[in-house]
Amino acid sequence: MNAKMHFRFVFAILMVSFNAEVLSKNLKYRIYEEQRVGSVIARLSEDVADVLVKLPNPSTVRFRAMQRGNSPLLVVNEDNGEISIGAKIDREQLCQKNLNCSIEFDVITLPTEHLQLFHIEVEVLDINDNSPQFSRSLIPIEISESAAVGTRIPLDSAFDPDVGENSLHTYSLSANDFFNIEVRTRTDGAKYAELIVVRELDRELKSSYELQLTASDMGVPQRSGSSILKISISDSNDNSPAFEQQSYIIQLLENSPVGTLLLDLNATDPDEGANGKIVYSFSSHVSPKIIETFKIDSERGHLTLFKQVDYEITKSYEIDVQAQDLGPNSIPAHCKIIIKVVDVNDNKPEININLMSPGKEEISYIFEGDPIDTFVALVRVQDKDSGLNGEIVCKLHGHGHFKLQKTYENNYLILTNATLDREKRSEYSLTVIAEDKGTPSLSTVKHFTVQINDINDNPPHFQRSRYEFAISENNSPGAYITTVTATDPDLGENGQVTYTILESFILGSSITTYVTIDPSNGAIYALRIFDHEEVSQITFVVEARDGGSPKQLVSNTTVVLTIIDENDNVPVVIGPTLRNNTAEISIPKGADSGFHVTRIRAIDRDSGANAELSCSIVAGNEENIFVIDPRSCDIHTNVSMESVPYTEWELSVIIQDKGNPQLHTKVLLKCMILEYAESVTSTAMTSVSQASLDVSMIIIISLGAICAVLLVIMVLFATRCNREKKDTRSYNCRVAESTYQHHPKRPSRQIHKGDITLVPTINGTLPIRSHHRSSPSSSPTLERGQMGSRQSHNSHQSLNSLVTISSNHVPENFSLELTHATPAVEVSQLLSMLHQGQYQPRPSFRGNKYSRSYRYALQDMDKFSLKDSGRGDSEAGDSDYDLGRDSPIDRLLGEGFSDLFLTDGRIPAVQL
Repeated sequence: MNAKMHFRFVFAILMVSFNAEVLSKNLKYRIYEEQRVGSVIARLSEDVADVLVKLPNPSTVRFRAMQRGNSPLLVVNEDNGEISIGAKIDREQLCQKNLNCSIEFDVITLPTEHLQLFHIEVEVLDINDNSPQFSRSLIPIEISESAAVGTRIPLDSAFDPDVGENSLHTYSLSANDFFNIEVRTRTDGAKYAELIVVRELDRELKSSYELQLTASDMGVPQRSGSSILKISISDSNDNSPAFEQQSYIIQLLENSPVGTLLLDLNATDPDEGANGKIVYSFSSHVSPKIIETFKIDSERGHLTLFKQVDYEITKSYEIDVQAQDLGPNSIPAHCKIIIKVVDVNDNKPEININLMSPGKEEISYIFEGDPIDTFVALVRVQDKDSGLNGEIVCKLHGHGHFKLQKTYENNYLILTNATLDREKRSEYSLTVIAEDKGTPSLSTVKHFTVQINDINDNPPHFQRSRYEFAISENNSPGAYITTVTATDPDLGENGQVTYTILESFILGSSITTYVTIDPSNGAIYALRIFDHEEVSQITFVVEARDGGSPKQLVSNTTVVLTIIDENDNVPVVIGPTLRNNTAEISIPKGADSGFHVTRIRAIDRDSGANAELSCSIVAGNEENIFVIDPRSCDIHTNVSMESVPYTEWELSVIIQDKGNPQLHTKVLLKCMILEYAESVTSTAMTSVSQASLDVSMIIIISLGAICAVLLVIMVLFATRCNREKKDTRSYNCRVAESTYQHHPKRPSRQIHKGDITLVPTINGTLPIRSHHRSSPSSSPTLERGQMGSRQSHNSHQSLNSLVTISSNHVPENFSLELTHATPAVEVSQLLSMLHQGQYQPRPSFRGNKYSRSYRYALQDMDKFSLKDSGRGDSEAGDSDYDLGRDSPIDRLLGEGFSDLFLTDGRIPAVQL
């Protein structure tokens, strides 16, 4: 039995594929009732793997059961599609005596972009958990002793709620000699037993019998139930009632009203009196359900409907009726009435809509922009009627953007038929109509709402791509200019617009120093005082950005801001040249009337009418000696100068613009008459010449200054380059050799006596030069005769000598200052300094070259340190220095300088 309880098998039937994207598959499973809660029935991830593998990403597929009820009998794990038992399943309670008992529901895959629909049908198999039972434990039966052999008496039926082999199978009677039973089957499949008299009865011999009636099934293990038949033998009544027919079949419409006469029973009894008076009744073994549904008139035998029947609950009834006279020892007559309930179209179709919106049964949510065939809802219709009365036609009304697609049997999918746009329509009301084919047809209507969720599919939109505004110059900082607004039809953050000004530059300054914008409403404000003369037009780009996710959308518009000129600049006179707003003008004595005295040249930084200038003489011309052209500002004589008694005039001239209010500049022209016309030129020409002269002089001075700076730079550069060619290195004879010999990167080399050369120099300086790879012939020498000649001519001159060490490692610019003394003293000084190591080495490593610098270090305080130099060499002043130690340098210097002095005190030249 335990093996059967855990027995499970699966078979799947692939239904029709109704869509290239959506596949419907019907899966059937079988389980036994009464299994433990939590037992796994199936795993959809394995059973529909052939379907899932065709999806783009099968590992992320989730499953959702579309079933109603807070405590479903079966639950589905969303992650792996595991179907398990959610509550105790009792087949007898779930399906009663129906042979086919199953639990059906639908499972869809998530996400719905690649929707797959699976219809799950789990058949609940019966186990033998119920024993047959009789309604009474003691069944009394009265039989006349005159009952003939073969007389049949129907017995109470036992009831077993199990089905199939587990249901009631047979009856048995305890052993006896007078009675037997025969098992019979009703039209509804129920089995009952009839008691048969097999021998004549004699009340006088035995007046009663007690027999055990046992009902048993064929289940494993077999179960049974029993009841006691208490048979009483009565005295005989000669004639028993008789029915016209032993059985009747009646067709009963399920919508028949209560009280409908079903059958008029007519039994006859030839006896007279009480022995012939018949009483009708139901047999004692009829079920309580029949007694509740039907009623029989005991006197007239009318069988009427006491309670309305329902074809969908019970399709037929089998009634046992008996007729019995009132005489003693009466033997009842039995009749079987079979009532078949006829279906009528009395049930409207039922509509069950499963939406993807938990908690809101009448609202479905989908996103705008979803592709065609996006899943909206699952619809299941059913009709309890049968035949045409149960055939349903389902329709969808509401909008052409949705369609109803049949999957299997009475299941439908509502899918989108177009790509939806929330900004055009945010909500749709759909109606599902289910109508059967009965006569008259019945229909059911169910409404639900589809709401379109917003996505960020609309960028902000400006009404225009270019806005032009104007503002007067000399505005106050922070002044409001205008507002540019962009609209975004999206919802929430998708429609929240933020405004910014894109970076650009005006005259080298950022646009954000000129204007700013309120990010929330697009109001534009000035950040500075605008000057038309500086910037007449400002063009910038405003960006509108929404707050959508995951990607924000933007749009731009161009704003052109024109700075309107105001009359805020007075005219400026640029000619003739003014000093304290006064100009001196010379006029020749012989100037005739109409002589061009001068032209006043003025400019105005404003524009338009604000820059249109006019001139007029306001004072000093009372006698109208001069006239002025108001537009060109040319001043001419109005009379001949020879006829004018005056020689000087002070003309007050006003230059004004045409702005509002008008601005003006006043100048004073001092006009003087000169005697010599040939020396006089017009003031205008003079001013031009002066201006030209000034400009020429400025250019000449500028060019001269530039040339001088370039010359200085070239001299400095040449001097620097010349210095860089000379590597300032010095050499210490004593230290050099020992250091050089132990250096790992140089071959050992001995310094010989012939490497020392003494040459005379000027000003007491001893330049020591290195002669790389030099030969004795290449070194400059001084003949002894020449030296003697110079010594005789410069006997009182100090002799300065130079010791040159010819080596690849001695720098070129090594120098030594000696005192003005005799040659002997100077050489002695040099020997002393070389011997004492006062030319200290300083290593300098350059690439593959290694050199040491030796500098005159008498004034270097470091040389008096008692510390070790740390270079491995003992220097003068070091604690490890030995004054008495002889070195190759000492010997060479001793031998070299011993031959320096001749008898006449001259120093010979020694070649390297």
